[in-house]
Formats: sequence, C-alpha cells, structure tokens
Amino acid sequence: MSDPAASDVAATDPGVRVTLIAAVASNGVIGNSAARIGAGAPAIPWRLPGELAEFKAITMGGVLVMGRATYDTIGRPLPGRTTIVVTRDPAWAADGVEVAHSLDAALGLAATMPGRTFVAGGAQLYEQALALASEQILTMVPLDADGDVLYPAYDPGQWVETERERREAYDRVWLRRAGH
Repeated sequence: MSDPAASDVAATDPGVRVTLIAAVASNGVIGNSAARIGAGAPAIPWRLPGELAEFKAITMGGVLVMGRATYDTIGRPLPGRTTIVVTRDPAWAADGVEVAHSLDAALGLAATMPGRTFVAGGAQLYEQALALASEQILTMVPLDADGDVLYPAYDPGQWVETERERREAYDRVWLRRAGH
C-alpha cells in the first residue's frame, strides 16, 4: 500500500525535485526482456560510448530511485550516490542500498536526503513518477531498437526543452515541466 503523505510531499514541496533520467530509442524502447541479463532483468539494446560517464556526472551526489530489476542490471549501489530500490518483496535487501516498497515511500525517503532525486528506471517507476516529475533528462537514441520495455508516453506540450547536447550516437535532452 502506498503512503499518501510521501507522494504529497514529493508532489507539492517545491524543495523536492523529481527528475526522470533515461536512455530512450526513437520507438520508445528502453529495454528488451527477450535478452535478459543478470537476475533476469531486461537488457539495454545498445552501447553508447561516453553515455554512462555522463550519467555518472549528472547523478553524482544525488539519490537514485530504481526498481529491483533495474538494480539487478547494475548489481551494486553506484558510488557517490544514494540508491533506493523499490521492491514488493519484503525480504529483499542489499548492502549499501535503502529499500522502499512503493514509489511513494521511496520519494518520501529521498525527500529526507541531501541531493537531487533521480528516478532511474524501470518502466513501471517511470510511468508512476511521470506525473510527479519536474524534469526529464533523456538520452535520445536515434534508432528503432528491438525491445518490449518502453518509456512512458508523455504530452510534449507539457514539457519545455531547456537544453540539448548533440553527440555522435545520441542527443542528451533536458525537459522541464511547463510552468515550473
């Protein structure tokens, strides 16, 4: 069961900024469950030179909120960031990781921690967090990737592009919710 107070804090406190960060193919794909890795997590269907280093630089010092399957693709907490894993499994634990049992609880916990809050996957958490997000940082990958794990559709009229960095294999795009 979600904690309504936690989501109210994340949705209304101007000091709490939720940023979605993802790499997204032209066709919306963010993963391929047919090509599972690790503990059965969907594989990312591309390799982008330099993209992970940029992800690290952007998220350093922040709080990463991610689902358990996303965590499983990484396999460890990322240095220099606090990791909160959202899982329905009450027995799940990992060293160096905070655990929450809903997105609302994770965002409530993140609100008590220093640093910017990033939702870093997977598809279900992106879908749930989209309405709360004030910003998206998207690596736009110009290909129709094989995969069945999709980034949620969003109304482009509700978002303003504030920055775009062009790379050889992708664009990094910053979107801010209109009116924020």
